[in-house]
Amino acid sequence: MNAKEIRELFPILKEQVNGHPLVYLDSAASSQKPIQVIDVLNTYYKTQNANVHRGVHTLGNKATDEFEGAREKIRAFINARETAEIIYTRGTTTALNLVASSYARANLKPGDEIVTTVVEHHSNFIPWQQAAKATGATFKFIPLAEDGTVTIEAVKATVTDKTKIVAIHHISNVLGDTTPIKEIAQIVHQHGGILVVDGAQSAPHQKVDVQDLDCDFYAFSGHKMCGPTGIGVLYGKREFLENMEPIEFGGEMIDFVYLEDSTWKELPYKFEGGTPIIAGAVGLGAAIDFLEQIGLENIERHEKQLVKYALEQMQAIGGVSIYGPTVDRSSLITFNVENVHPHDLATVLDSYGIAVRAGHHCAQPLMRHLQVTASARASFYLYNTEEDVDALVAGLKKAKEYFSNVFS
Repeated sequence: MNAKEIRELFPILKEQVNGHPLVYLDSAASSQKPIQVIDVLNTYYKTQNANVHRGVHTLGNKATDEFEGAREKIRAFINARETAEIIYTRGTTTALNLVASSYARANLKPGDEIVTTVVEHHSNFIPWQQAAKATGATFKFIPLAEDGTVTIEAVKATVTDKTKIVAIHHISNVLGDTTPIKEIAQIVHQHGGILVVDGAQSAPHQKVDVQDLDCDFYAFSGHKMCGPTGIGVLYGKREFLENMEPIEFGGEMIDFVYLEDSTWKELPYKFEGGTPIIAGAVGLGAAIDFLEQIGLENIERHEKQLVKYALEQMQAIGGVSIYGPTVDRSSLITFNVENVHPHDLATVLDSYGIAVRAGHHCAQPLMRHLQVTASARASFYLYNTEEDVDALVAGLKKAKEYFSNVFS
């Protein structure tokens, strides 16, 4: 199935925006949803809607089967050892905050180190910053190569025996580079630390094997991978999850409640207090079915070809600054056009039906490192085509011409 055939499965891509066919280039923020996922959500609410785990009636059993069946699909999708290592969350942000609030604050002390980079999304930056402040740990940063990438040499020079946690992106939501997680895990473990990975931009675009990577925690979101909003996943090795305390308390996550104290359920339920995002989990399971039918290897290959084509076309315009590596990058391009503010650029592109992201991309430390206040970002997914790239390039040329006339 090629990209043009895949596009037919996404109803929203038939929409018109400002009188033009929609060219959706903002999948790094949130992907669109195929009809298969929409239909599953519709069916769930029509025929299966009930709370999970708590009832013995037929609808409750159906909902529980779908909810736990999706957890097994997620386990297989990232090759976790067991479903007990798959925690449902609201998204990557919640997952990373869970580790920072539960594991980090309980295990860190003054003199310990948390290591990260200035490239990180705020969701993988602020929780560790605040954990360091709360515990007295040192907050350290791996220096970047000239193109913003993280090298093994830099990791080796930064991680020490005092390093207890390294928190790092798998793929940057700004630079599009892929971090060598497996090699970093080896370095971190040699020093006795743990590795936490932000997988928000990798799980939708390439095959992930958490056992092969040997990371200790891995977080990702459903809405970036053709699934619903409000559902995400924290993978954690059992040995760490078992020794962590929950940070939300209430129904479902308890074992016994006494007047003086309470005990928690076994994994993964002790971290899933309250009524979970049941339909979201079922929808994420359907999204995984869809992605695996297409093939993650096929998706990754298509996107890299598309990004290569887009880079060539954009570099030929002139006056376009591209951030991050220009070879072997993932599914997005962050850039600025000379003398055009990215918000103005995005507004002009939107007038032609082209949706891109503009701003600091929840990465203000990186924007300061790049010495820019904001940038534009075009991000691609399995449903994008070279025609989308051509529309983007044509829009950039029109925007450049318009603003050069205005300020001439």
